[in-house]
Amino acid sequence: MDIEDDPDYDIFRDDEDDPDAQISRENDSTKEYVVYLVDASSKMFNTTCPSSSPQEEGNKEDEAEYHFQIALSSISHSLKAQIINKSYDQVAICFFNTRERKNLQDLNGVYVFNVADRDYLDRPTARLIKEFDNLEESFSKNIGSQHGVMPGTRENPLYNAIWVAQALLRKGSAKTVDKRILLFTNEDDPFGRVTGAIKSDMTRTTLQRAKDTQDLGITIELLPLSCPNEIFDISKFYADLIGLEGDDLVNFMASAGNKLEDMKDQLRKRMFTKRRVNKFKFTLVDGVSIDLNSYALIRPTVPGSITWLDSVTNRPLKSVRNFFCADTGALVEESTTRFHPYKSQNIVFSTKELSEIKRVATGHLNLLGFKPLSYLRDYYNLKPSTFLYPSDESTEGSMCTFIALHRSMIQLNRFAVAFSGSSSRPQMVALIAQDEVIQSGVQIEPPGMHMIYLPYSDDIRLIEERYSDTSGAVTKASDDQIKKAADLIKRVDLKDFSVFQFSNPALQRHYEVLQALALEEDEIPEIKDETLPDEEGMARPRVVRALEEFKTSVYGENYDEESEHGTGKPTEASKKRKAHTEYAMKECENYDWGELADTGKLKDLTVVELKYYLSGHNLPVSGKKEALVSRILTHMGK
Repeated sequence: MDIEDDPDYDIFRDDEDDPDAQISRENDSTKEYVVYLVDASSKMFNTTCPSSSPQEEGNKEDEAEYHFQIALSSISHSLKAQIINKSYDQVAICFFNTRERKNLQDLNGVYVFNVADRDYLDRPTARLIKEFDNLEESFSKNIGSQHGVMPGTRENPLYNAIWVAQALLRKGSAKTVDKRILLFTNEDDPFGRVTGAIKSDMTRTTLQRAKDTQDLGITIELLPLSCPNEIFDISKFYADLIGLEGDDLVNFMASAGNKLEDMKDQLRKRMFTKRRVNKFKFTLVDGVSIDLNSYALIRPTVPGSITWLDSVTNRPLKSVRNFFCADTGALVEESTTRFHPYKSQNIVFSTKELSEIKRVATGHLNLLGFKPLSYLRDYYNLKPSTFLYPSDESTEGSMCTFIALHRSMIQLNRFAVAFSGSSSRPQMVALIAQDEVIQSGVQIEPPGMHMIYLPYSDDIRLIEERYSDTSGAVTKASDDQIKKAADLIKRVDLKDFSVFQFSNPALQRHYEVLQALALEEDEIPEIKDETLPDEEGMARPRVVRALEEFKTSVYGENYDEESEHGTGKPTEASKKRKAHTEYAMKECENYDWGELADTGKLKDLTVVELKYYLSGHNLPVSGKKEALVSRILTHMGK
């Protein structure tokens, strides 16, 4: 049977009309070019949505944002994230339905925003972000807004805008660059004010312009902004423009009809597209190999590498290594040979020979065999896995062979064992086939294989060796201790936990400092550390009771946390804390805390006085005054 007639073949295809071109584009992409296309019609300034930022009570007029403000704020946040995460990508910002015009084609109703010393499509700079953040104040004066297509005119700003965006994205090959147009608008029918032949002609020419743009490898994405009492109806026009039909159309309309909650997060998620990490050959047997692309799933984020700059020009420095003669000081060329002393002789090697000696393998995957999935242990996963996906780019039939292997591994419940050749760290890997998972017409898990990096024998250590006593015996927990530990874990368990819920506070602080320096901001925003313990939750009576029961079951009734190893002479810190607690309990008796809580006078006490109650009841004393008052009220059940 022809592989393209196989129903399983389609799940390894992408969603574009030209699958082969799309796969090639996805695999070879190293950079991304984006044009932000923002509707500047009067409707964008007249329609408001509830603000996502907290407002002070009484400022009701400030609790709503115009759709135009939401679009500008979303783009600003995206640029600030992009300049850190993907600094080599290039962007352009284009407005349509404007009074003024500024574009290379000199088309009416289109204004390309830019700053000096920068191309229209270029990497984002600090100056671009600074001036863009202040654009809203001067927009009506310098650029201006106008209605979209009006009766009695043949001017089509949307057509012009797509043309300008297409021209901006001409540079760079579609095979090596992802090109996208992100369109912000709240007008679901841009030609609603005209009728008859004029409307039909404008609709036809605009759709053709969009199709020509997509044929050049440029993706058009719509970011609709729904009105408070009116759902954005994508079926009127934009479904044809971006090519939605069937289930895709139904799902898009459902999501577009929902209330706009966080446009900034939505845009930020769309900016992170999948990119190939590496490509290599997977040798099955001698003479039979297939091409695979690898993708990183979850990786820890670290600050960018240090770049040395010239103190005068502020340009990056390039390090150069030269060799000088120790006798004459003359510049000499680097030697192409090395030597190693052996039995009073110098054995000479060329740099190429040394490179071959150090090369353990070719850097590709070599299949060794298959084992049942039951043989794979959870603790074998020493670091994040890599996702593998086939490619027919270099080796014809790679996808066909991969599908057959993938299908067999799932049916037989087996995983493949392979040797991953690397000059720096050769190791064994396990390849686990993953089937496609679709829920409600949306792909949850893609088909492919996970490459698990297997440990060496000395990577696995027996925990008994770490916690055994001098005689080699290991203390085992009793059934009661295990039960108390399970109860405690149940009480403090985070529901629906995901690593994406918490950001790295040190990294966020690092980025905020860089942003403040680059944009010359006077203040650095305070970073909320989401990794700190939930003091309010930990102070709940059920959690406190479960914690005390666990401590009692493990350490006994008279265990002192501050004592060394639980017995012996208390430390100096323990004595000070104990004395402080006794003093706080004595002072705490001088206040009628119930009356203060009922009359709302707790907020009138000082922080020191509030801490008397907290210390006297073994509650955390950290946080601002509002947090201390809330903690006391929670403990009192108010």
